[in-house]
Amino acid sequence: MTFLQDLQAYPPLFIALSGILGLVVGSFLNVVIHRLPKMMERGWRAQCAELSGVEPKPEAPYNLLTPRSACPNCNHKIGALENIPLISYLVLGGKCKGCKAPISIRYPLVETLSGILSAYAAWHFGFGLAGVAALLFVWALIALTCIDLDTQLLPDDITLPLLWLGLLFNLNNAFTGLPNAVIGAIAGYVVLWGVYWLFKLATGKEGMGYGDFKLLAAIGAWLGWQMLPLVIMLSSVVGAVVGVTLIVAVKHGRDIPIPFGPYLAGGGLIALFWGSLLTQSYLQFMAAP
Repeated sequence: MTFLQDLQAYPPLFIALSGILGLVVGSFLNVVIHRLPKMMERGWRAQCAELSGVEPKPEAPYNLLTPRSACPNCNHKIGALENIPLISYLVLGGKCKGCKAPISIRYPLVETLSGILSAYAAWHFGFGLAGVAALLFVWALIALTCIDLDTQLLPDDITLPLLWLGLLFNLNNAFTGLPNAVIGAIAGYVVLWGVYWLFKLATGKEGMGYGDFKLLAAIGAWLGWQMLPLVIMLSSVVGAVVGVTLIVAVKHGRDIPIPFGPYLAGGGLIALFWGSLLTQSYLQFMAAP
């Protein structure tokens, strides 16, 4: 039997390997979460300098691969044995090997979340197109959630490829038919675009960013237009609860914006795994005498 046939014949093997792959990808997602916003800032500075006719200052190469990861406190270069997902954090006691400065708990949390969700996606969808697609969807939403929490940005470098990938996978009905996916992408963008302008006309303020439109469009491209009401409802309810809690319990200022992307991502993940079940349960409840 070939390796792919083994994965198909032994689901536990596919689930275990997906979980391990999720841990490894989670480590890379930490790099994306930290570096991509900085790369965007560099690009903006270069564009501003070009538009103003100023010669941009030369900067050392900086991307997802260069320079090598290092401790921000002492610049200790992180070796391969210090970069094993989750294990290295536990062995090092959550501290830098060089200066003993604490390492953010978010690094192992992202790795663990990626590993768990990857294994669950493999178990839920099984070996096949939907299973592989679900892994990519999960990883992208994790990265977008953390970047939005940090910077209140949803980079086009992730949201736009995510949208096109959703349409591409649904050419073969991975999660829904292509017509549903296309309508979902259009409806996802238009719905939040309309909410944005209604809120702006009513208050004179911007209630959300264009990145939120693109993210919901991407979710619609993956799951189809039928799932959008559920995604919007779940994200709105969770967002309202968290927002009120922050204002009341943490004294979070009402004028301080709260990113909406993480709630959209959470709604998208719930709809991915349990959307059909939740929708069916709701319809049965409404039809009950």
